[in-house]
Amino acid sequence: MKTLYLECLNGAAGDMIAAALYELISDKKSFIKKMNSLGLSGVKVNVQNVKKSGIKGYKFNVAVGGHCESNFSVKKNHKSKNLQDINKIVAKLPVSEFVKKNTLAIYNILARAEAKVHGVKVSQIHFHEIGNLDAIADIAAACILIETIAPDNIVASPVNAGGGFVKCSHGTLPVPAPATAELLKDIPVFSGKIKSELCTPTGAAIIKHFAKNFRSMPEIKIKKTGYGFGSKEFKTLNCVRAFLGESLNLKDVVVQLECNLDDATGEEVGYACELLLRKGALDAFVLPVFMKKNRPGFWLFCLCKRQDADKFAQLMLKHTSSLGVRETVYDRYILERKLTAAKTPYGKINIKTGVGYGVKKSKCEYEDVAKAAKKSGVSLNELKQKIRKP
Repeated sequence: MKTLYLECLNGAAGDMIAAALYELISDKKSFIKKMNSLGLSGVKVNVQNVKKSGIKGYKFNVAVGGHCESNFSVKKNHKSKNLQDINKIVAKLPVSEFVKKNTLAIYNILARAEAKVHGVKVSQIHFHEIGNLDAIADIAAACILIETIAPDNIVASPVNAGGGFVKCSHGTLPVPAPATAELLKDIPVFSGKIKSELCTPTGAAIIKHFAKNFRSMPEIKIKKTGYGFGSKEFKTLNCVRAFLGESLNLKDVVVQLECNLDDATGEEVGYACELLLRKGALDAFVLPVFMKKNRPGFWLFCLCKRQDADKFAQLMLKHTSSLGVRETVYDRYILERKLTAAKTPYGKINIKTGVGYGVKKSKCEYEDVAKAAKKSGVSLNELKQKIRKP
């Protein structure tokens, strides 16, 4: 499995992520040409080959009207944009649907965070710094590069948020700024000795959208590395590092949510379990338990990704009689999974194969086999035996 690991131990900004990813691609000229053909008024992109602390890397520069705009400066006389404005700009970009979809998804993440912090509706949000054309270029660049690299799995390190204070359109705010803090929810973060904003809203939103897991570097066979440098100078190397390689054995993190129910009917618990699965839970199941006051009850479990824990806890509280939900975080060993279609006399059957930790196993997708068995009149077991597995 092709795995991309983003190391954010010195924070993350949109331009730093783009620069780190840029070093991983082969056809750099085509990328620059594409960026300068986006049709963003007055925008000119160049990627500079630089050395810092003796380390070679790249600096991603976006000039608007001939001037490089800084993520860290407050723009006066700048006309802010709302989400509808951003949607119109992105819709006109000459890029793939993948890039448009992911660029808009990242802006929706930004809008929800801003709305939460300011206590208004998403439709009322006006972007200031992150509505600038350079920020749009940063986000679009990251999406184009992810599309080009085409990783199967994206993992990120815990994120260094920085410290101290930062100036923005709303005044001088503590680091991480309120919107950034909202964006970093459910992501492992820390603050070192550097008193400066290290993680920008744009960087946080890109990481939150693309990274499926947050941890130390997974076990991978590294093929390429990329260094994306920021504008600021610190004693430590101010960069995002990107590692592209093949995963050897996979491991991720899941959250287990649970609650005990002694005053709910089987219908109510069944409905809640079905709802959790329909909303995207990794798994949901129920165990019978004997509870206080000699009451038989239900023990409801929900497994989900760490970034989805709040959503599923809220669903459990809303759709059950429980007044509380317990949360436990687990490391999970997983096999690399691949789905292949097998042509059989009974039609197409999908076969799921798992590989890793010295193990290889495969099985037919039940729904496909059951459908073929009903249609052919052959028993389920007989049909399974006749299907060749990879």
